[in-house]
Amino acid sequence: MTTLQQAIEQAKVAGNKAFIPYIMAGDGGLETIKPTILTLQQLGVTAIEVGIPFTDPVADGPTIERAGERALAAGVTLTKVLQTLTSFRDEITVPLVVMTYFNPVLAYGLEAFAKACVAGGVKGIIVPDVPLEESALLREALNPYTIDVVQLVSLTSPPERIAHIAAASQGFVYAVTVNGITGARSRFAANLEQHFASLRQASSIPVLAGFGISTPEQVKRMGSLGDGVIVGSAIVTALHEEDMTTVAALVAASKGVFEKSTL
Repeated sequence: MTTLQQAIEQAKVAGNKAFIPYIMAGDGGLETIKPTILTLQQLGVTAIEVGIPFTDPVADGPTIERAGERALAAGVTLTKVLQTLTSFRDEITVPLVVMTYFNPVLAYGLEAFAKACVAGGVKGIIVPDVPLEESALLREALNPYTIDVVQLVSLTSPPERIAHIAAASQGFVYAVTVNGITGARSRFAANLEQHFASLRQASSIPVLAGFGISTPEQVKRMGSLGDGVIVGSAIVTALHEEDMTTVAALVAASKGVFEKSTL
């Protein structure tokens, strides 16, 4: 069981669903990374997804794209983010998952990137522009350093592809809950329950829901479909507006979902 799987299992044992907030690293400047991560782990999150600002994102909606533009304007780069994480590694108690695109990783160098991730406490990566068929190179470079490569599965994936993605994913399966890019949604597809049931049957590791989840009610509903949730745009907006009440409410919605006596 990997570090990410252990963290998700510990949340379950505690009676909770896993909750992974997404943050845009350096939105507000590099100096914001440390207090943001330390505050989120104090709130009891399961892990933290650390987004790296990128000039040409393909999976991110306007909220995260604007946060990336702010971070890039502040001079934030992949190298600086990993160096900042390393500078307070001893204070980080939750697993970190880096979400980036392949070009910055390729420019960094896979081996050097893996070593820098280890130094910064990174336990998993998400690279959405690397398809399943090309993802072996990431696993070969990162797995020796005990870093999981998390795969995304879409609502439109046929059963045979779901099986392949579930078999290849590490740490957890990232189940995308909408067709399209990230960002808050008021409605979701009617077949989500069936889709998640198929995913959980195909996967031997936890299945977490992400994309479009922005309210405590949605955290509870989407969390009930799998093992937990990833919340991005709503967290990014709240952090940008220094609205920690909203952040705390989203995290709290994942707590006490399981009856401990039934575990």
